[in-house]
Amino acid sequence: MDIRYSTGKEPFKRMTTEEIRDEFLIENIFIKNDVTAVYSHIDRIVTLGCMPVDETVKLDKNIDAMKDFGVDFFLQRRELGMINIGGDGLVVADGKTYEIKHYDALYLGAGTKEVTLASKDAKNPAKFYMNSTPAHCTYPSRIITYEQANHVHMGSQAESNDRTINQYIHPSILDTCQLSMGMTHLETGSVWNTMPAHTHERRMEVYFYFDFPEDQIVFHFMGEPNQTRHIVMHNDEAVINPSWSIHSGCGTSNYTFIWSMGGENRTYTDQDWIRTPDLR
Repeated sequence: MDIRYSTGKEPFKRMTTEEIRDEFLIENIFIKNDVTAVYSHIDRIVTLGCMPVDETVKLDKNIDAMKDFGVDFFLQRRELGMINIGGDGLVVADGKTYEIKHYDALYLGAGTKEVTLASKDAKNPAKFYMNSTPAHCTYPSRIITYEQANHVHMGSQAESNDRTINQYIHPSILDTCQLSMGMTHLETGSVWNTMPAHTHERRMEVYFYFDFPEDQIVFHFMGEPNQTRHIVMHNDEAVINPSWSIHSGCGTSNYTFIWSMGGENRTYTDQDWIRTPDLR
């Protein structure tokens, strides 16, 4: 498991392109029949990916729970959310089987001991993108299908940000300790997300960009509003955003991204907006 340590505002201003990428960018998320994990000390969020092709894979395959988290098993004091961006998959959690289809989500409450992941068709494997945050109590595990998510349309073609925000692990859908997750899809011809930009000092966020051609890129913007930097993102890559940082992107084509948040609250509208002319 890759461990990343928190970087503050002042050091960030002096970081090179390579240093910013090393600290905040998460690459190679999906590996055949394996689980990848990046543990960030920013609100102690863990970002994971699993692409089971022709094997059943244990969620904690590459995690030493006692060494890495000081507990008996990975989700003993953690909750986890996942969205499947690949073919239909099967998740077995403490003996209960969940069929997770394309664009469906699954929430697993704290205390879940044994989790395995598999694909229904090796030729069209599932791709489980996951985030886990600390949890102080247990809420029931459940599937949130694409149809059950809240679908909120925002933006316009004229502003190049015609998009639909699909809220899965969200206060209006189910209770969690702190984890929120959703998926935003940009329509053809739209390339901007989360503009006007904002911060939320009370929550951090991870963005995972996908569903765009391999020869296209997304420029992800982060940093303080008056000290912005960018990271070039390729398909199926994620970026860790501290609470003091903006998080916005612009692509050379339209794309989809999953946003995951953890922190002090779960109030989706708790945002500190920045006027676009004030960005630097």
